[in-house]
Amino acid sequence: MNLRVTLGCCSRVRLFRNKATVYLCRRLSDVPISPDDSQCSTDEKPRRTRRAPAKASVLLFPGQGSQFVGMGKGLLKYGNVKEMFAVAEKVLGYDLLSLCLNGPETDLMKTVHCQPAVFVCSLAAVERLNHENPAAIESCVTAAGFSVGEFAALVFSGAMNFAEALFAVKVRAEAMQKASDLVSSGMLSVIGQPQAKYKYACVQAREHCLSLGIQEPVCAIANYLFPDGRVIAGHKEALDFLQNHSRELNFMRTRLLPVSGAFHTALMEPVVELLKDVLRKIEVRRPEICVHSNVDGKRYMHDKHVRNQLAKQLVSPVKWEQTLHEIYERAQGQEFPHTYEVGPGKQLGSTLQKCNMKAFKNYTHVDVVLP
Repeated sequence: MNLRVTLGCCSRVRLFRNKATVYLCRRLSDVPISPDDSQCSTDEKPRRTRRAPAKASVLLFPGQGSQFVGMGKGLLKYGNVKEMFAVAEKVLGYDLLSLCLNGPETDLMKTVHCQPAVFVCSLAAVERLNHENPAAIESCVTAAGFSVGEFAALVFSGAMNFAEALFAVKVRAEAMQKASDLVSSGMLSVIGQPQAKYKYACVQAREHCLSLGIQEPVCAIANYLFPDGRVIAGHKEALDFLQNHSRELNFMRTRLLPVSGAFHTALMEPVVELLKDVLRKIEVRRPEICVHSNVDGKRYMHDKHVRNQLAKQLVSPVKWEQTLHEIYERAQGQEFPHTYEVGPGKQLGSTLQKCNMKAFKNYTHVDVVLP
């Protein structure tokens, strides 16, 4: 079946981009090219001007775990939001808007539902930002998304079509749910003292699992959040070991996350080929602005790079702390861009505050609920 034909009814949804503007940036200080260059092919070298960093913007897209019942309330009046949810119902086969607004929470929290929900609501928040502060959209030079948020960042950047990206998220979420159901596993948020050795702690936890007879145990860092802030994922027995020995391991605080599996570890290996297959069938283009990969924090260079990294992301740690350093690193005295977290929750703002207080001073959250 031709995926593009299947989703053809949804392809008319066009999001966020002024047709007269193409974003081709190398660093945060680069800016949109002039309107006269909007029809240039990616093979041509358009004229580019420079924008002061303080007049540029960065968009950050949250991931799974930020969802809550009620998100999306009041956003249907903005731009394409109503049509986006209509398209989502066709792609997903259920009423996503009703699930976001009314729950039940037990259903919304499931991986298979919350990933599409966060994806769509984050892009709905972009529509709100575009209505309330269109200059923030036009001046955007960089975007990044946490885990599934990376798909929203790529749609915003023009690298993927909304409906096709949502279909990829659907396949991804369903496969991750199935992989999680195969093994009793989870994710543990850890805040450690400076002397904490996270990788060694994972080694000890795996050895404990082996002593219990668990073959090929998994316990690894899944998220690098901020200095001394990590998420460790793996077999449930490994996480129990870490919690029970937190004092000896120099962990100040541990907390099990409300997720169904050990995401971004080897336990997600069954999902990789499924996602690769979907990504081969949909159109992927080079992003029109800088979009940074979770795998290494570097920006995407071309369509093949996007496909490869999105698949690799499933079994690799999210290097969010490293991504923030890539985005906000600058010379002494140089100003910082405006940062907008678009989507449910303020977790990315919290990590930015811990990684770079100066950058955080220009942070704004664009909520998915109207007051």
